[in-house]
Amino acid sequence: MNAPKLIIQIPCFNEAESLPVTLAALPRSVPGCDCVEWLVIDDGSRDETAAVARQHGVQHVIRHASNRGLAAAFMTGLDAAVALGADIIVNTDADNQYDARDIEALVRPIIEDRAEFVIGARPIESTLHFSWLKRRLQAMGSQVVRMASNTSVADAPSGFRAMTRDVALRLNVFNSYTYTLETIIQAGRSNIRVVSVPVRTNPDLRPSRLVKSMGNYVFRSITTIVRIFATYKPMMFFWLLGGLFTLAGVAAGIRFIVYLASGAGSGHVQSVIFAATSVTLGFLLFMLGFLADLMATNRRLLERVEWRIRRLELLQQPARDRHDKQAPEANNRTT
Repeated sequence: MNAPKLIIQIPCFNEAESLPVTLAALPRSVPGCDCVEWLVIDDGSRDETAAVARQHGVQHVIRHASNRGLAAAFMTGLDAAVALGADIIVNTDADNQYDARDIEALVRPIIEDRAEFVIGARPIESTLHFSWLKRRLQAMGSQVVRMASNTSVADAPSGFRAMTRDVALRLNVFNSYTYTLETIIQAGRSNIRVVSVPVRTNPDLRPSRLVKSMGNYVFRSITTIVRIFATYKPMMFFWLLGGLFTLAGVAAGIRFIVYLASGAGSGHVQSVIFAATSVTLGFLLFMLGFLADLMATNRRLLERVEWRIRRLELLQQPARDRHDKQAPEANNRTT
């Protein structure tokens, strides 16, 4: 890649106080990149986030009319960065969680053509403000993502990441809560080269917006993990559930047969009912796994179609821009 253009995007929601600290640390130049520009996505903030961004030299500011969530702001940023001609896009947080000095380490594997998608791996075990439970959930989430994506990402929930223009065109996020896990799985299943690099973090400027309480964080983490398996490993997910129900039904059936052989079967008819119900549910879950797997295949085909359409739209954009510029000139000549 020759002299790529780098755009650093920052999704924001009510970050007027923390944003100046984050922007002060961002680089204006990165070795190997022709130019570096900043992009702030104001996700319907009720404070002066957008104004603060402009005051501190952010070249591109996009604002949602209402708060749509972190994942939506992330995707808005990718679409805007691609439209602005970015060859490499770096995503970071507005709360200055990540050390901006490591942006060079994030983009280096892309510049050297060793990767297309780079995830910054935080020192989670040595991060003091992470509780023991949060560290365990982070590790569990990363393990699930590695299984679902066939990648070796060390810190899947990390939002500090770099990607090529083509990767940005391929990604789709359906989870309104977070984009971190889903995008890695999509990248891995699309055979995109994904690597991790160690990065540093800064002390907290404010409490996390995503972690409202430990109970809420646990619930959302477990829900996200289950959803990942159901969405990206549907046959494994539904067959595992079906196998559990089937085994329970078979065990209940064997129990009834044992009692029947001893002459006490009439008092254990409930075992027959439970066995029949469990085996039926297991069979239905097996069939549901087949259907879900077919739907997952269809979704992957639709993702490829959307990627091709987005690429074609971008290829046609320069021609439309030239036409729009030439049309007024032609009108001026005729008048």
